[in-house]
Amino acid sequence: MQTDNFFENVTTATIIASIVDLLIVWYVIYLLITVMKGTKAIQLIKGIFLILIGRSISNFFDLTTTTQMFDTVLEWGFLAIIVIFQPELRRALEQLGRGSLFRTNGNASSTTEQDKLREAMVKSVRYMAKRRIGALIVFEKETGLKDYIETGIPINGNITSELLINIFIPNTPLHDGAMIIQGNKIATAASYLPLSDSSKIAKNLGTRHRAAVGVSEVTDAFTVVVSEETGNISVTYASKLTKEISLEELDELLKTHWSILPPLKEGGGLFARK
Repeated sequence: MQTDNFFENVTTATIIASIVDLLIVWYVIYLLITVMKGTKAIQLIKGIFLILIGRSISNFFDLTTTTQMFDTVLEWGFLAIIVIFQPELRRALEQLGRGSLFRTNGNASSTTEQDKLREAMVKSVRYMAKRRIGALIVFEKETGLKDYIETGIPINGNITSELLINIFIPNTPLHDGAMIIQGNKIATAASYLPLSDSSKIAKNLGTRHRAAVGVSEVTDAFTVVVSEETGNISVTYASKLTKEISLEELDELLKTHWSILPPLKEGGGLFARK
């Protein structure tokens, strides 16, 4: 009888309201994840999920002390989230105030554009390697490089071999430091990167190589280094340094590690890559 009464009380309007309620909740979660994507905050979100999973497991096996520890972490977690995610939350509120929260990027770049940009990159590296012009080029992937972008000179320019080469010409204002590539744009030049303390790096390698390894230790970025002493080309990824690669190998690695994002729309919204 109670079951019959339950279904009698369920109306079409109630069902629609429940569905809309769920869709709103899921969309808000989607917006929050998109706000965090491209920053280090996304890594912290993954850590929170691991804590929740750990808490569930410890509670299932009746591990009292471990469960209390997880409960304490979660109890203070909300305050920590506000402190840690403060820049992202502030940016989201600013975008909401400008009415640009729900704007999105255009269609994905075509394969033709990817090939063109990769060709420009290889061409510039070939030129610099032949003339022993030192270069340090970082390609942003899933982990955002905003902290390092802010240390450099904003460029936000289209990728061409001529611009790439001119930035690294010796004794010019932007040649010292790292260039950071975000999708199909040069985001910044002369950026500072963390230096690696690894003892595995050969002593004859300079600051560029240590910086390339350093950024690969704390992010998933892919980095290309041209040595000004030898003209050799090296790459780093996942804390690993690979030296003296050929241009053909570089081209294949760029196909794997360089993701071309769609071009930014003028006045783009919150979810445009920055």
